[in-house]
Amino acid sequence: MTARRPLAIAVALLCLPATAVQADAAVAPAGAHRTSVLDCARLIDPVAGKLLGETSLVVQDGHIGEIHPGAIDIGPYRQAAIARGETFQYVKLADATCMPGLIDSHTHLTSQFSRSTYSDKFRLNPADYAIRGTVYAKRTLLAGFTTVRNVGDEHNESIALRNAVNAGIVPGPHIFTAGQFIGSTGGHADPTNGFRWDLQGDPGPKDGIINSPEDAWKAVRQHYKDGADLIKIMPSGGVLDESSSAENPQMTIDEIKAVVAAAHDYGFTVAAHAHGAEAIRRAVLGGVDSIEHGTFMDAEDMKLMKQHGTWYVPTIIAGQYVMEKAKQGWYPPQVAAKAEQVGPVIMATAGKAYRAGVRIAFGTDAGVYPHGENAKEFQYMVQAGMPPMFVLQAATTHAAELLHKQDQFGQIAVGRTADVIAVPGNPLDDITLMQKVSFVMKDGVIYKEDGKPVEESL
Repeated sequence: MTARRPLAIAVALLCLPATAVQADAAVAPAGAHRTSVLDCARLIDPVAGKLLGETSLVVQDGHIGEIHPGAIDIGPYRQAAIARGETFQYVKLADATCMPGLIDSHTHLTSQFSRSTYSDKFRLNPADYAIRGTVYAKRTLLAGFTTVRNVGDEHNESIALRNAVNAGIVPGPHIFTAGQFIGSTGGHADPTNGFRWDLQGDPGPKDGIINSPEDAWKAVRQHYKDGADLIKIMPSGGVLDESSSAENPQMTIDEIKAVVAAAHDYGFTVAAHAHGAEAIRRAVLGGVDSIEHGTFMDAEDMKLMKQHGTWYVPTIIAGQYVMEKAKQGWYPPQVAAKAEQVGPVIMATAGKAYRAGVRIAFGTDAGVYPHGENAKEFQYMVQAGMPPMFVLQAATTHAAELLHKQDQFGQIAVGRTADVIAVPGNPLDDITLMQKVSFVMKDGVIYKEDGKPVEESL
């Protein structure tokens, strides 16, 4: 592991005295455009799969304006920025490795599992989850994840969170959200599982619960009306609901095909939570864009996924976490049994899928474990047999492609959104450094520097 050195912000050349080491904002009012120059000791290019040497990035108006090998004379950039009335910043990321902002393809930003989660459903209002989501979104951003795919909530509170982040009301990553889950009566998406009979009601398509292809179309159209960005379905059982199976099929192939047809009509991709082999097979044949978790995926499933170009999002950290908490008595007996069944399998399945050539995008199931710890997934992916560069690509170029946002995110290139992070040392030598993100820039705004939050940005 390489020792970490502090970052510095200056408004002049490196040869100027230390008293000049600061940001120059004197001529720019609050909210004005800004120009930044980042001097990175190293830069990961996930497109080429290469680690580059010292590289300077010129960031203007929230986008990458220029990329230069080595250090550059910042004087002309500073002068031009001041002439335009802009804020100018120079950041020297000494002994740090820069890379594109990370993408987590599987989060639940408006919840976080705890010992009281099952009883919280009877005490907390949707507004409570939305407010907690603002805290979790900030933690996620400061962990280096500048973009997330949020794959499900119960009350569309993540849509409100996304809108608040986009409006600049609260800090957080770029959020692409599925809103409510879609599943079947009594299935993993049914919010009344575990309720006594007189409280269960009969959730329907407006609540994300379907039992026919016709229901599927209505549920997808409701998501379009609600303002979702994608669709998340539950064709198999899950771990943390209060039913008995984590892997049984819970949607017919005709229902899945109907969801996919409707979703694609409306420009949505479809993510499928699926643990069991048969549920995975139905989801892939039904045309979904990604399989989430995939715990009991078999060789035939992997073959089908390669044929159909279906993405796989492993979420190894979630399996490890629920297995650990089950042993600590966190869950009801039937949930604990499922956690102990699923937890030990996910890592091995992820390794097999990598060796089989299945397309893999980074995702963690954040909210099952504490938000902000997303980067532990990198270590688990390497333990599963994936090379360090591959796992970084999974969280950048691969995840951007899964989102259909590869023209915006996942790489540092001229014209792209200026989402840049840095870690001390070289993560290709020590992947655990991804858990020590020291610098975070999103849309050209610095949110974390020298390992500390930048309060004026938050």
